[in-house]
Amino acid sequence: MQNTKMIDGYPFIRYKKETYPLETMKQRCHNYHEWMEQRRTVRDFSNKPFPREVIENILLTASSAPSGAHKQPWTFCVVTSGDLKRQIREAAEKEEKESYDNRMSEEWLEDLRPLGTEWQKPFLEIAPYLIIIFSRSYEILENGKKHQNYYVKESTGIACGFLLSAIHNAGLVALTHTPSPMNFLSELLKRPQNEKPFLLIPVGYAADECWVPDIKRKELMEIAVWHD
Repeated sequence: MQNTKMIDGYPFIRYKKETYPLETMKQRCHNYHEWMEQRRTVRDFSNKPFPREVIENILLTASSAPSGAHKQPWTFCVVTSGDLKRQIREAAEKEEKESYDNRMSEEWLEDLRPLGTEWQKPFLEIAPYLIIIFSRSYEILENGKKHQNYYVKESTGIACGFLLSAIHNAGLVALTHTPSPMNFLSELLKRPQNEKPFLLIPVGYAADECWVPDIKRKELMEIAVWHD
């Protein structure tokens, strides 16, 4: 059986996805939901180390996400340097304090209170790894010209979803941190002009003493609409 062919001058390979009996399919979906339901945003991190190989495979999983025109418009910067983590924390806390004191509306602050958030971000120094995701709005070719990327925010957002799932799969925890503005990340990490900071994610083990808000996710009827 032919496994490759050319379409409009480009190579294509035969794809066949493994399928499951109906009952197996339903059980797998149920198990995956139950497992992902255990994922929580964590602010109490341990500084316990783990191998770089784990992060590398997590990033490869994230980069398997679909993207507009397969441009893969993302860069994952991994920070382990204690000095650089300290600088990131200081800059992030400066922006966060300004936001909590002057930028956020009272309604916004009221919505955050049940989650126990505050402007101090010690986890940025405690977690053994910080992953900073940058989206790339265009590529810079060897001749210096720009080449456009497509659906950049959507593509990068999907990759971050894959990333969080892979972190959970590894038995680790994470927090999606979005200090605003985030330009300091571009400066500290010396990123090129075509990259914009998208998300800052500390990754590690949960601390031995770790608390998370007792909150519930929406029921299916609240998030889905069926058109039969």
